[in-house]
Amino acid sequence: MEKFVINTEALVKRYQVGEEVVAALDGVSLKVREGEFAAITGPSGSGKSTLMHILGCLDRPDSGRYLLAGEDVSSLAGDRLAQIRNKYIGFVFQTFNLLPRLTALENVELPLIYAGSGDARERAKEALEIVGLASRMQHEPVKLSGGQRQRVAIARAIVTEPALILADEPTGNLDSATGREILDLFTRFHEEGKTIVIVTHDPFVASHCKRQIKMMDGRIVAGEA
Repeated sequence: MEKFVINTEALVKRYQVGEEVVAALDGVSLKVREGEFAAITGPSGSGKSTLMHILGCLDRPDSGRYLLAGEDVSSLAGDRLAQIRNKYIGFVFQTFNLLPRLTALENVELPLIYAGSGDARERAKEALEIVGLASRMQHEPVKLSGGQRQRVAIARAIVTEPALILADEPTGNLDSATGREILDLFTRFHEEGKTIVIVTHDPFVASHCKRQIKMMDGRIVAGEA
């Protein structure tokens, strides 16, 4: 039986812009199977960022249903939604989102500490070793290159062994050579069976994914099946 990490049904999200109501999502139904490596693409205003926020449990739809790893999260709010994020999702952002006064190791530990894990330090070390930063664990972000900071962010994303790795323009602030190294990491994780969704406007990044889901005007126009 197929397992779906993401299963949305007719998601709608509207925003008030002046006197006009804009449908950022207009009935989006999407399934992503366990172990898939997918890209969500589309021009600015297509709805991909809004969809990412809902898939990442950073926002809720106005209507529709979202099952994340089999759990209905459509109407959850507050602390419960934060718990779901920490349990199921590993985030990788374009701007890294690292805390500047913490070392790489302390940044990677954070989601485990929030979850009450008793072995946070050892698991964080292992995650940093996986992304090739064993020698940079005690460095603060300001002492790391952009590529190294993104590796720290990736280590933080995988340390909880989440059901879903959700990456938002993960190479957007990197030069092309470093960006390829980061994409190679995602490819490796995919080959190990991890479920990865990358939100991007970059065709080069999308081409590294096994499935491309294209959005336009708040709807999925290709790659839905």
